[in-house]
Amino acid sequence: MEHFALTTITDKSIVQHGWIYGRGDRPEKEGRALSKRERRTEIGRRLSTQFDRREFLRASGIVAATALTGIPAQSQSKTGKPGLNVLFIMVDDLRPELGCYGRDLIQTPNIDNLARKGIVFDRAYCQQAICNPSRSSLLTGLRPETLRVLDLDTHFRKTLPFIKTLPQYFKRNGYRTVRIGKIFHDVLPDPPSWSIAEPDIDSGCIYQSPETRQKIKDIQAIGKMYGRSNTWQQTVLRGPVDEAWEGSEDGYYDTLITQQALSQLKKLKDTGPFFLALGYYKPHLPYNVPKRFWDLYNRDELPLPAYRQPPKNAPSFSLNENYELACYEEFTAVRLPGAGGLTEQEIRRLKHGYYASVSFVDEQIGRVLKGLDELGLRDSTMVVLLGDHGTKLGEYGAWGKRTSYETDLHAPLIVSAPGGKQGLHTSALVEFVDIYPTICELAGLKVPDNLEGQSMVPLLTEPQRPWKTAAFSLGLMGFARRFIGRSMRTDRYRLIQWGDLFTGRHIGYELYDHQTDPGETDNIASVSTSKDLIQRLSSQLAAGWKAARPEMPGALSTLP
Repeated sequence: MEHFALTTITDKSIVQHGWIYGRGDRPEKEGRALSKRERRTEIGRRLSTQFDRREFLRASGIVAATALTGIPAQSQSKTGKPGLNVLFIMVDDLRPELGCYGRDLIQTPNIDNLARKGIVFDRAYCQQAICNPSRSSLLTGLRPETLRVLDLDTHFRKTLPFIKTLPQYFKRNGYRTVRIGKIFHDVLPDPPSWSIAEPDIDSGCIYQSPETRQKIKDIQAIGKMYGRSNTWQQTVLRGPVDEAWEGSEDGYYDTLITQQALSQLKKLKDTGPFFLALGYYKPHLPYNVPKRFWDLYNRDELPLPAYRQPPKNAPSFSLNENYELACYEEFTAVRLPGAGGLTEQEIRRLKHGYYASVSFVDEQIGRVLKGLDELGLRDSTMVVLLGDHGTKLGEYGAWGKRTSYETDLHAPLIVSAPGGKQGLHTSALVEFVDIYPTICELAGLKVPDNLEGQSMVPLLTEPQRPWKTAAFSLGLMGFARRFIGRSMRTDRYRLIQWGDLFTGRHIGYELYDHQTDPGETDNIASVSTSKDLIQRLSSQLAAGWKAARPEMPGALSTLP
């Protein structure tokens, strides 16, 4: 019998529902539960105390070695360009619905212009389609199974406390690393990764309308009357699903990120190599952006998904029950995908908000890239832009992410490196765990041996070369997230192997043929003619990511 239990997922999470469990206490201040910002500060303080002394000793050793030998702290690897700056831009819930991906419904001129100056990875896949696991995986270069982070609550420092994150590795090699916005999961920061404290941006800068803010206070007052905690209210009572604001745009969280980024770039210009990470929150729900971005689109003309029912013959637990959408006021009674799902009117309203939010973020990214040019930094800075995962926009009658389907796992990835080829696309299968080694190689740093991805640098010079035979992901679904789906995307097929995480019982398969069913609407795993194909693909899935790696003859590639 095939066994699915992840026996390593037994450690108690360091954070659950926003509270630290290191001493089994719930942090409070003056007899009340801490606010979201105070919880983040407390989490950061406790994590910092575990690492500050070790980081200080390590840094002292680097400084001493530099003084004695005269060799710069950063690696002297012959690959890439030592000292190349990194501008790392992550966008929450961004799917490849962009002009540079051949989809011109959403206006994204700045992202499209960046794509013309680099390479677009047409088939990039995250390792799990939910925020914390995806971000933790790509920033440590380890897959969720190895990292043992498969939910929103577990901090990777609890499971692998001494792991070196991507920015932390650059920090160790002489870079000044700075985070602005949401890079790691927003309530699980990682102070050891950064050279300086994050600029103070209030993540509560979501709704701008005073009427909307008052409405939220009224809703939360009712929740308090019924004994709901502050944490529960902030998680479940999230307010309106959208807002079109005609006032000042300076108070938006993403606008503040851009302002801080431009300020930091001026400071970082003369401080040696830097790693600046920007984490934009939109187009994550709620869709609250300036009205002028809503005005770019006619709601009645927005296209509906071609298929709005659950996939045929798929397990009942394979979709996400619209759980996230149900946290917002107008959708508290939203129908489940299997019970009719979203209506046409609801889909168009939500799509309108999503499109407006993407265009809003595109403008913010354009402002940062313009600032990079004006400071004369573009020729010495690589720019990496990605979405942390995809999301459903009404497909299957559902909204949001978490599933093991193409809609959720497929995300945009663009790399623009000085000296690299421009305006190219690659259809190679790549994974988000490949980002860590790629950035290291481009910067001229030795790629750590423990990473579970493959540097994509060879694709920057030869986009059509043979590459991986498959990309691997996983997802937890069902009540108590009991069912684990191990997903494999090959050039033609997607196979999902389902099992019971608690008992290890094998449940079954989903199989989709992208040659005839690119929308993954008809599970053909039970078709008699699929038997041999299932056997072959399941063997490939069992062999795992190591067997799917490309052959790499000779030395690592370098940019011209």
